[in-house]
Amino acid sequence: MKRSFAGLTDTGLVRSVNQDAFYIDDPEGRFFIVADGMGGHVGGQEASRIATETIEKYLVEGWKSSQKTADLLKEAFLKANQVIVDDQLDHPERSDMGTTAVAVVFRDRNQPWCAHVGDSRLYRLHGKELTQITEDHTWVGRALKAGHLTVEEARKHPWRHVLAQCLGRQDLQQIDLQELEVQPGDRLLLCSDGLTEELSAEAIGPNLQLELSGDESAQKLVNAAKDQGGRDNITVVIVTLE
Repeated sequence: MKRSFAGLTDTGLVRSVNQDAFYIDDPEGRFFIVADGMGGHVGGQEASRIATETIEKYLVEGWKSSQKTADLLKEAFLKANQVIVDDQLDHPERSDMGTTAVAVVFRDRNQPWCAHVGDSRLYRLHGKELTQITEDHTWVGRALKAGHLTVEEARKHPWRHVLAQCLGRQDLQQIDLQELEVQPGDRLLLCSDGLTEELSAEAIGPNLQLELSGDESAQKLVNAAKDQGGRDNITVVIVTLE
């Protein structure tokens, strides 16, 4: 399945440093990664950088191996987690750093896989319908899934940024892995919460329509998030299945 892709990151209107990172496997388009770091200016930047670089390296080195894609993805995330933990031990000033991560891999014929930790998200646009594929690893995300909060309550809850899982923790317990059902004409959006904090799904969808190129969609999404306040770093990666 042929793919085109675009990515964009922006510091936003409030933060002085961009702690997000993304990776696009250009020109092959085999895999895509978005990470959102935390733990102070230097720590957040370093954690997201380590995550994207480690996952990218692990996937490239194992791409032609016999290892199943789900296992390869999980091991890449576990390796990134360990590298961040090791860096924390070497640099105590960054001991509280961590990062979210979401990745999509096109390794098996027409059967992509997704892995994620934290609250960076994956969406799929099919026709006019936008679906959130990942579930946030946050207290609020769990409460939403359990039916204790509505979507609107979750968007405004004061604990919405409290992560239950992230890379950079010795007690990492959850890496979500799933196969993706996609068709030609679908679009995938990987993004940090700097986008979803400002824009609802109803606001994201129109900016992903196929009438726009990937680059145009990425710019429109970032601009829309900034128009709503741009309180955090904003990162988007868009994959179009042609």
